[in-house]
Amino acid sequence: MSIAAPLPRTATPLLMLFACAAGLSVANVYYAQPLLDALAADLHIGTARIGAVIAATQLGSVIALLWLVPLGDRLERRRLMAAQSVALVVALLGVALAGNATALLLGMLAVGLLGTAMTQGLIAYAAAAAGPHERGRVVGAAQAGVVIGLLLARVVAGGVADLGGWRAVYVLSAVLMVVSGAVLWLWLRLPRLPVADAAPRIGLITLLRQQPVLRQRGVLGLLLFTAFGLFWSSMALPLSAPPHALSHTAIGAFALVGLLGALAAARSGHWSDRGHADRVSFAALLLLLLSWAPLAALPLHLGWLVLGVLLLDLAVQALHVTNQSLILAAAPNAQAQVIAAYMLFYAAGSGIGALLGSSLYAAYGWSGVCIAGALVSLLALGAWWTVSATLRSRCKG
Repeated sequence: MSIAAPLPRTATPLLMLFACAAGLSVANVYYAQPLLDALAADLHIGTARIGAVIAATQLGSVIALLWLVPLGDRLERRRLMAAQSVALVVALLGVALAGNATALLLGMLAVGLLGTAMTQGLIAYAAAAAGPHERGRVVGAAQAGVVIGLLLARVVAGGVADLGGWRAVYVLSAVLMVVSGAVLWLWLRLPRLPVADAAPRIGLITLLRQQPVLRQRGVLGLLLFTAFGLFWSSMALPLSAPPHALSHTAIGAFALVGLLGALAAARSGHWSDRGHADRVSFAALLLLLLSWAPLAALPLHLGWLVLGVLLLDLAVQALHVTNQSLILAAAPNAQAQVIAAYMLFYAAGSGIGALLGSSLYAAYGWSGVCIAGALVSLLALGAWWTVSATLRSRCKG
C-alpha cells in the first residue's frame, strides 16, 4: 500500500509577508481616529465638521470595495499591487502636506480607497496563492495581520503624534508602504505564486444570486459586525464617566486585549481546511452570545470587561476567518469579487452597530447596549442554525 505524499504548504515567511503587508495597509484607514483633535486645531476645522475626516476615509473604503478590489480577478495581481502601493504613498504624502480642510478630506478619501484596496487585494492574493487544502490557514494568517494592524493603528498614531505631530504619522506610514511595496514586488515575482486566471466582472446582485454561500455568510457577517460595532462604538462612554473616569490612553489599551483573540482566531482557518467550518461557526456564535454576560458586568469590575473583550474578539475573528475561507473556496475564479462583496456586509454591519451603540447608551445606558448586543448575537446564532438544519435535512433526503 502506497503512502500519499504530503500536500505542499505555503512557507511561513510568505504568510508573515502577507500578514504584515495587510496590517500596514489597513492601519492607514484608522490612523486618523485618535488624531481628530490635532487635525481640527492645526487646520482650523470646527469640532462639528471634523467627523467628516472619518466619513471621507470610510467613503473611500466603500468605493474601493465596489470598484478597485474586484479588479484583482481581471488584472495581473502583482502589477496591480505595485500601482496601488505607489498611489497610496502619494496619498499619504498628500495628507501629510495638507494645508486646508479640502486637501485633507481629498487625501483621506484617497487613503481610504487605496488602503482598503491593498488590504482586501492582499487577502484575495493570499487565497489565490494557497492550495485548496490550506486556503483557510493562509487567509487566517492574513486576516490576523489585518486585525493586529487595525488595533495597533490607534496606539501607534497616538505615540508618533506625541513625538513629532500628526503629520509625522503619515510620513512614517508612507515610508513603511514604500518598503512594503518593494518587498511585495520582489517576492511575488517568484513562479511558485500563481496569478489567478482573468475572470469577467460580475455585478453584485448577480454574484449574490449565484453564490448561496456568499449570501449566507454575508448575512452572518452583517450580524456579527453589528454586534461588534455596538460594543466598540459605545465602550468609551461608561469607561470615561465616573466612577472609572479613565483616560483616552487607558481606554485605548483595552483594544490590545483583542490581539490575543486575533492570534487565537487565526487557527480557525486551519480547522475550516479540515472540514470543521460548521463546528467553528457554532462555537464562535455561542461564544459571541456568552461574551455579553461579562461585558454587562463592567460596572462591577474592569476585570469582567477584559474577559468580555477577549471572548468577543475571539468569536468575531474566528467566524470572520471562517466566513472568508468558505466564500473563497466556493468561488475560486472570482475571489477578489466575493471578498469585496462580503466586506460590504462587514461595512454595513459595522456602520449599523456604531449608529445604534451611542443611541442605545444615551437612552438605556450600558445595560441597554449589552441587551441589544446579546439579541443580535442570538439572531446570528438562530440564522446559522436555520441554514445548517436546512442543509442537513437536504443531505438526509
